[in-house]
Amino acid sequence: MWLRCTSKCVFASLSRSYNNVLSRSFNIAAFMPEAAGFEGVSDRAALQEFSLSNSDHFWAAVARHRLTWISPFHTVQDCDLSRGRIKWFEGGKLNVSVNCLDRHVHTCPEKVALIWERDEPGSEVKVTYRSLLDMTCRLGNLLRRRGVKKGDCVTIYMPPCPLAVASMLACARIGAAHNVVFAGFSAEALAERIRDAQSSTVITVNQGVRGGRVIELKKTVDTAVEGCPSVKQVFVAMRTENPVVMTDRDVSMEEEMKLEDAVCEPAAMDSEDVLFLLYTSGSTGKPKGLVHTQAGYLLYALLTHRYVFSYHDGDVFGCVADIGWITGHSYSVYGPLANGGTTVLFESTPVYPNPGRYWEMVQRLRINQFYGAPTAIRLLLKYGDHWVHKYDCSTLKTLGSVGEPINTEAWEWYHRVVGDGRCPVVDTWWQTETGGICIAPRPSDPDAEIVPGMAMRPFFGMKPVLVDGEGKLLTSNNTSGPLCLAQPWPGMARTIHNNHQRFIETYCQPYPGYFFTGDGAHRSEEGYYQITGRLDDVINVSGHRLGTAEIEDVVNHCPAVAESAVIGYSHDVKGQAVYAFVVLKKEVGVPEEDLSQLLKDMVSKSIAKYACPDQIQFVQRLPKTRSGKIMRRVLRKVVEQDLGGLGDLSTLDDPAAVQEIVQGHQDLCSAENKAFTS
Repeated sequence: MWLRCTSKCVFASLSRSYNNVLSRSFNIAAFMPEAAGFEGVSDRAALQEFSLSNSDHFWAAVARHRLTWISPFHTVQDCDLSRGRIKWFEGGKLNVSVNCLDRHVHTCPEKVALIWERDEPGSEVKVTYRSLLDMTCRLGNLLRRRGVKKGDCVTIYMPPCPLAVASMLACARIGAAHNVVFAGFSAEALAERIRDAQSSTVITVNQGVRGGRVIELKKTVDTAVEGCPSVKQVFVAMRTENPVVMTDRDVSMEEEMKLEDAVCEPAAMDSEDVLFLLYTSGSTGKPKGLVHTQAGYLLYALLTHRYVFSYHDGDVFGCVADIGWITGHSYSVYGPLANGGTTVLFESTPVYPNPGRYWEMVQRLRINQFYGAPTAIRLLLKYGDHWVHKYDCSTLKTLGSVGEPINTEAWEWYHRVVGDGRCPVVDTWWQTETGGICIAPRPSDPDAEIVPGMAMRPFFGMKPVLVDGEGKLLTSNNTSGPLCLAQPWPGMARTIHNNHQRFIETYCQPYPGYFFTGDGAHRSEEGYYQITGRLDDVINVSGHRLGTAEIEDVVNHCPAVAESAVIGYSHDVKGQAVYAFVVLKKEVGVPEEDLSQLLKDMVSKSIAKYACPDQIQFVQRLPKTRSGKIMRRVLRKVVEQDLGGLGDLSTLDDPAAVQEIVQGHQDLCSAENKAFTS
């Protein structure tokens, strides 16, 4: 029922145009009403400085003005980065679903909250705030009736759709945490996340639809929960008309929701109660469940959504990220809804049914802000300008980029062709750990320069710093180093689920007193920040972070494999691709070509298809230090064909191994070139 309903679009214009404000002399109170109470603040530069030097005053004012509280907070922050202690707005009580739904229903119930851009082109579904609240309350009551309690964690394995958003908000309404798992993950990857989250309830759909293909999501869940004894019930919504096998454990969600009341009492949640877990790859084989809490996360998501993209009432915000990632959480769901906005849920792919899908959608839905991944931009660039020019994209006001640094060629095409040279491109840097955007070209003066491929400017309250190898602060410009954040902010993750020590060791101990991001950055002569990439063993494939150890663990499970080493290398479309070096056990009687396909299939089944190695090179041995550590730095240089950058190999246990690998790589490249030209 709720997956196939429609309602008319009604917008209420409740705020003055941001551009009209800017065309006159700058009015700081019109830009940010709270700033009227900030002494000495009359422009953006002063506001940025105030947000750092008077952090408590800044965040307290914003929290009181922009969130609806059940009980006020008494302490703005109690944070010690060196010890991994992060607490914001203690004493305060609120409900996130009330902030995202009820308060907007009171003022504009028929305003469109969600536009579900279904896989089938031209079949969008619009859901008003009133309808979304109804859906959320019925589902919240159903979860309560079926035994879900405050503090439980519900795993959600669904494609982007209104019921997925209602599932997230229903959990928030009754005080349960949610654990959304990307619906492209395999049964094994899903099971691992269910077990770690200790979920007794899973929510899914019968089938997914993406790129014209039907995906058997319920079957994936069935396989996953076989290894999850904690799971007692699986709620199943119907995305397609096709029936699926239902067991005693399964609940027909939409049928049961019809029986529930449309009013659900919201739980009063402490500011630091858990809102959700979201799993991200780490440098060990085990994904880490990052924990985000109620008030701080919501405040940071709504503030960054409002100011980075210059979102105003009546705009249609088009974030095409999946809800299974932090981008979908913050900028498809929580940020836009907390701001009372209209947000697009994109179910399809950039090239279905053709490479004009995004731009036809922009024209049809009259999208004002478009937020997507560099991978997709690079892919669409290759199809040519005519797919963009075929459609009217004049409603666009801001273009955003997320997931990885965007290269200059893609940035310029995005700006020139998609944005017609008039839309600012905001290349945003942030992470699952940060909860929201930390560095971006906007907000800034409307005529302030934007440098292609640079994140540039820190957001309010953010203080990025660069350090050297010994942890000393690099204070000059035109310098590079590990990127750290020097002050806590409300949206940051609080811990890793069931493993706070790992949180401290990963983020707080590398550079005591700072939050270590794991990324490297360059600060230009002008003081702008450019992200240079990961410093740890994490690969960024099409905006998806993959731990090298996670892939190696799968490869090493093959009986024919002795050991392996996985690295990321540059890829024109995906940003990075996966390259696996594999050492076989002796006397393996399987052709390498067959073994290569077997390993790719194993990775696809255990993690996801996008994690599959693009290249597999079989080697006799791996380059290791005398202590046994695999030198991935050396392997990266070989793949990048930067043999001059191999550096000192004298620390290796057997330097001759490198030459063997170099020769093998050259042979592999030669064979590929022959196959390509023949």
